[in-house]
Order: sequence, then C-alpha cells, then structure tokens
Amino acid sequence: MGNEIAEVMAGSLAEELELEPGDRLVKINGQEVKDILDYRFLMCDENVILEIVKSSGEIWELDVEKDFDENLGVVFKESIMDKANRCSNNCIFCFIDQLPKGMRETLYFKDDDSRLSFLQGNFVTLTNMSDDDLDRIIKYRISPINISVHTTNPELRVKMLRNRFAGNINDRLKKLAAAGIEMNCQVVLCPGINDGEEFRRTCMDLFALYPQVQNLAAVPIGLTKFREGLYELELYDRESAAAEIRNVEELQKNFLGEAGVRFVRLSDEFYVTAGMDVPGAEFYEGFHQLEDGVGIIRSFRDNVERDIDRLSKNSKGSFTLVTGESAYNELSAFAEMVKKENSGIIIDAVKIVNNFFGETITVAGLITGTDIVEQLSKRETGEYLIIPDTMLRKGYELGDTGSRVFLDDMTVGEIEDTLNKKIIVTDYTGEDIVDKINLYCKEVI
Repeated sequence: MGNEIAEVMAGSLAEELELEPGDRLVKINGQEVKDILDYRFLMCDENVILEIVKSSGEIWELDVEKDFDENLGVVFKESIMDKANRCSNNCIFCFIDQLPKGMRETLYFKDDDSRLSFLQGNFVTLTNMSDDDLDRIIKYRISPINISVHTTNPELRVKMLRNRFAGNINDRLKKLAAAGIEMNCQVVLCPGINDGEEFRRTCMDLFALYPQVQNLAAVPIGLTKFREGLYELELYDRESAAAEIRNVEELQKNFLGEAGVRFVRLSDEFYVTAGMDVPGAEFYEGFHQLEDGVGIIRSFRDNVERDIDRLSKNSKGSFTLVTGESAYNELSAFAEMVKKENSGIIIDAVKIVNNFFGETITVAGLITGTDIVEQLSKRETGEYLIIPDTMLRKGYELGDTGSRVFLDDMTVGEIEDTLNKKIIVTDYTGEDIVDKINLYCKEVI
C-alpha cells in the first residue's frame, strides 16, 4: 500500500485531476509503479497515462498532458512507496548495535537502500544489491548516490562488514562510474584496522574513479558505553588523530596536483581530538560534505563572523547555547562575540556531557533530551535555550521527516515544559543563529 496517496498539495496537478488521499497510483503508461524510482522515472514525460484506484475501488484512467519535469504533487503513504531494504551486514563498528535496549523500534532498523540514498542522502554499502539492482540505478540515472566504502581492500571489507559478499566493492564502483553515475563516498575509520596505509590505499583506489567519485569523507569510529560482547575497538586520541591528519594532507597535495581538488577530507572531530584548528573555507571547496561533519566548525565560524554585525544593538535578551563537547569552544567564542556587540544580551554556552551513550560520544547530534533536562535543571540558564537542528531526528527515520523529537523520544515540548524554557532550533551551520537571536530579543525603549 506504499503507493497510496496520503496528501494532495494545493494547486498541484493531482488536485486538478481530483485525486484524493486514499487513492492509489498503480500504473504509469501501462507499467506498474513498484516504488519511488519507477514513479520518478515514468513521470518524466510530457504525456502520461495514469491508472488510479480510488478509495472506493473504482478505477480511473487519466490521460495527462504536463510539463516534462512536473510531478503529481502528492505525498505517498510511504516515502519510497515500498519497504526499505534492511542492511545485510554486521559491521564491527555499527552504531545501532551500540544502542541501549528499550528505545523506539525504528531506531534499531538498519536501512541499506539506494532509494533512500537518492532521496534522503543515506549511505549504502551496495552489499545487498543484485546486478539487476545496479542496472536499475544506471537505467534510472540515480545520481548522485552515497556509498559507505570503509575500505577498498576486499578481504578487509569482508572482515569489517562481516559479510562474505562485501569484497566486490571495487567492481561495483567501477561499473557505476563507467555508466556516469556520480558517487559520494564515506569511510568510518577504526584505528589499527582501516586507517594509515589501508586508508591511503582506499583513497587512491577511489581517486582513480574521479570525477564520478566526487569526494571522500572520513569520520572516526564512535563508541558508546553499550558494547558488551561487541568487537573490540579503540578510539582516536590526540596523537593518532594528528597522525591521520598528516596522512591525509600528503594525499591532498597529490590530488591537488593531479586534478585541482583535495578529494578526501576528515571530519571536524579529528581536528578537535588532535587539538588542531580547522582549515580555512577554501580547503572545503564548497562544503559538500557537511552531513558527514566535514567543515561544520569552519562553516559556523565564517557564517557568524559574516552576520554578527546584523545583531540588534538596541535590544536585550538572555540565551543559553546547548551543545556537546566537540563544538563547545566554538559556541563559547560565539557567545563572547555576541556580548561584545551588545552588552544587553546575556548569553553563554553549556556543554552537555553525554551520560546517555557515554562520555566518549561528544557530538551535538547524539545528545538526548534526558541529558539536557538532567544537566540544565541544576544550573541557571537564559530565558531561551538554543539548540542545533542536528539534535532532532528528522529525515533519518521513515515517515518521521517532520519530527521534533530527540533520540531518546523526548520532545522539544516536553523539555520546554520541564525546564520552563523556550527552545530555539537553529541551523547547525549557524546561518540563521543571529537572526534567531534578533527575533527573540526585546527592544530596549
């Protein structure tokens, strides 16, 4: 029933055709619509014949003339019009395996679906895809696609993903590249396993497929306190993080010389762990890897420095910036900038220790509502709490794209009621934070 229409947009083609919630789109031009890829591909025509099954059971056949790129303007009951493909791997570093028991069921679902990669930016490993599935990606020109590579060493990839079918990654990447499919790649780096020379090999193999492989982002392994019975892994420390940065810098110099791009970058966590400042904006070449945590600190810093002069000078207010350990220094520096611009604004930053998952988890995106309530209830805060939107689950779970809920199921409203504070949600790159402060300040008369 994934092809059932849940919502019809006002002013849309569907509204003009008198389609309604509960109707089902079953065929386009005589071909069955199995999922969102069929829908997107088959709708790319200026004349389509739609077969609709009304909620009453009546069958409508509609001959429709439209613009080439015009869709119906509907929201389907399921975002991909099908069940998501479940991950067939058992990765040694899987974060979902490190979740505590008793959380909501959807958090334990491991998706590995190319359709979600195309629609929502999710990363896929390609291990549960047949050759026919790859051919379908090529046929429908699903591009770009985000791929979790982790290593291009076939034997090591089988070991890391604990999947005997994981070793054919190079052949599959080459097939997609030869067909002109663009790819963004990701590696979770595990010290002593796929780092160092192994990572250099991975970078070189992927760079050989540039520009079809557009870039490579590497993030460090994250370990929660819930790892009983799991593969023994180590975290990066100051020395090993700095060594990885140096390792990648050598590769970047080579890639710049050959193709004029750095190609591979490490997430901000490496620089924070190593105690090193992040590079300048030109290093990130357009900030295309922000979702992997690559360049967030630089983007935030540059955005607030650009916008700080727009801060209202004739207003007052009190705010508390809520973040994790990784971004705490950056938020503290921003608070000082605000106070320097307007002494009537009281603002500070608070570092939330991740007691829920363990203190080794330091990114803001994995902070729970429980930790926020427990730690802020013990201290004075501003009238408004400012949080980045990465703390809220949206777009990571099927059917939950508009959610304002934290990982532990606590909602924004529940925190506001418990702490008697108003929560302001801002863009995690800081593009709107000055505007939000202006909006909630009170003008001084």
